[in-house]
Amino acid sequence: MYRLSGVTKQYSRGKDTVHALRGIDLVIEDGDQLVIQGPTGGGKSTLLQMLGGLDRPTAGSVELDGVDIAKLSETKLTKVRAENIGIIFQSFNLIPTLTAQENVETALVPLGLKVSERRARAAEALESVGLSERLHHLPGELSGGQQQRVAIARALVKKPKVLLADEPTGALDEGTRDDILALLDGLWKEYGLTFIMVTHDSAIAKRAPRVATIKKGQITVKDQAAAAK
Repeated sequence: MYRLSGVTKQYSRGKDTVHALRGIDLVIEDGDQLVIQGPTGGGKSTLLQMLGGLDRPTAGSVELDGVDIAKLSETKLTKVRAENIGIIFQSFNLIPTLTAQENVETALVPLGLKVSERRARAAEALESVGLSERLHHLPGELSGGQQQRVAIARALVKKPKVLLADEPTGALDEGTRDDILALLDGLWKEYGLTFIMVTHDSAIAKRAPRVATIKKGQITVKDQAAAAK
């Protein structure tokens, strides 16, 4: 479970101070699906970075299972990310000289697994996203949707409890977007993940059980599943 209390993030931009987050209080239960929506510059990606331990707040706490990850040493924080948090990026972030299988394997290197186990788990993860026949293809030989599936497999191969996605369909056409969303929803249900996704797309937000709208660093959460009952 995530529990954020009084999370503030400030940046200096020249002589100005940017208030990206302004005292965010938020609870995300295990197994929740939450979509974070808001305008560009509203703070949604900054909030996702806090949840992923990719940035630290100026003030406040970011607890994951009772541990304030914002106060962990870099070594301990890296371990938490390696074992518990999978992250999907809009730009895929695949290494162009590695095959699909090798790209997925990179997520397992910090866990110290044997090469044979890494290969087997990477192949299994790619099969789970429908790419069992593309193991040895380079990213440049794959479509945008296929590259995003590789990125999803890389995030899931470590068997995390949390899956974070930053605009995972932003670079895709509408048809491919819907395929990826259906895949993510199915994986969330199958593996019981805590799934948190940032998007600017209102059509995506409407499908989510819970939506957190963030504007000017402040957040409002709506439970759409409960409201629909």
